[in-house]
Amino acid sequence: MLTSADFQVEELGDRRVASPLAIRFVPEGARIPLDAELQPGKEFRPDLSFERAGPRERLYFDPTQVSAAVVTCGGICPGLNNVIRAIVMQAVHGYGVQAVWGLRYGYRGLEEDSGHPPLLLTPQVVSEIHEQGGTILGTSRGPGDPAAMVRFLAKRNIGMLFTIGGDGTQRGALAIHREARRLGYPLAVVGVPKTIDNDIPYVWTTFGFSTAIEQARGVIDCAHNEARGVRHGVGLVKLMGREAGFIAAAATLASGEVNFTLIPEVPFALDGEDGFLEALRRRLADRGHAVVVVAEGAGQDLFQGQDFGRDLSGNARLGDIGLLLADRIRAYSRSTGFPIELKYFDPSYYIRSAPANTHDAIFCDQLARNAVHAALAGKTGLIVGLWYNMMTHVPIALAGSAKKRVSARGELWQAVLKVTGQPARMGPE
Repeated sequence: MLTSADFQVEELGDRRVASPLAIRFVPEGARIPLDAELQPGKEFRPDLSFERAGPRERLYFDPTQVSAAVVTCGGICPGLNNVIRAIVMQAVHGYGVQAVWGLRYGYRGLEEDSGHPPLLLTPQVVSEIHEQGGTILGTSRGPGDPAAMVRFLAKRNIGMLFTIGGDGTQRGALAIHREARRLGYPLAVVGVPKTIDNDIPYVWTTFGFSTAIEQARGVIDCAHNEARGVRHGVGLVKLMGREAGFIAAAATLASGEVNFTLIPEVPFALDGEDGFLEALRRRLADRGHAVVVVAEGAGQDLFQGQDFGRDLSGNARLGDIGLLLADRIRAYSRSTGFPIELKYFDPSYYIRSAPANTHDAIFCDQLARNAVHAALAGKTGLIVGLWYNMMTHVPIALAGSAKKRVSARGELWQAVLKVTGQPARMGPE
């Protein structure tokens, strides 16, 4: 059960420095409700609300006396360089911060013996990086020693740490924040949530998601062209989505050419009269071609009894559902004598490494600037998010408390079922 305490953002102390910005400041106490919908018979809970993000009139840090650091962790994602660039531009041009350091190769860059010293990020250094995919800082997976990382930052008089990454990155940021608190070091830890999968709760959307949908749609359209070019052609596209099918679902709607969408949240069976393979055969017999989109985390129960180990972030490695489906479709064709011409597409790294599209570029800029506002005001242990089209401060502990999922009864998935025409259930009850 959520309480108002879950939404409380920590602060380093009193804000005694006048902001140098000539801008409309966010008034103290401005908040965004968790649930803005008023329903008959339902209690409205104004105490469950997010602190509104934005520039504060009074700051905790003197911008001319504090340094900042930026780190990118986890897999690459469209928009990473945009966020880095906007943080530097806002900190230096907006506030007059004297030094912004780029930490190399994720949290490994906070190790004294990493062999990769921090990179001084000036407006000149970052001026054109937003035109590139990936991250100029490099990235890595895996946690570090929070005490050692705080000592690394304190030794360099770094008072603001911007962590750009997904749930694993922000868990690491929370550990750094708590260790700095324990040691009494005034460190503002502010995260910019990054996950193509769009599965962070209490955040409307994450940067890179729009670009991923756009890129995925292009691949789906190519798969459609391949499928309809031959008799009983099947274009099979595997997209990202370890535990949430938002990319697969949204790309399906964007394309309009998908006939089957398989996501982690909705189980399916391959065999049997009501299974996927029979549904695919019926589609091919009726229309002559089909496009299938599968999220990488779908159908993991089909790998029952197999252990693929864990990655450096501690995530369980997944079985390759795309290759399994391709093999099973071909085997089904051979065993039944029903001809199927399959083309398989796995564009995951192509999509991840693309530069941000226009929507994401603007969104990255908004997130980054609000992250700088929060840090200079002494806010800490939070990520910057979007809620009802307004920027918010979300405590990291709250954002990491669950995963956002596609609801099988929600509007998004119901729209997918209508667009694809696929059975609502494929397999036994």
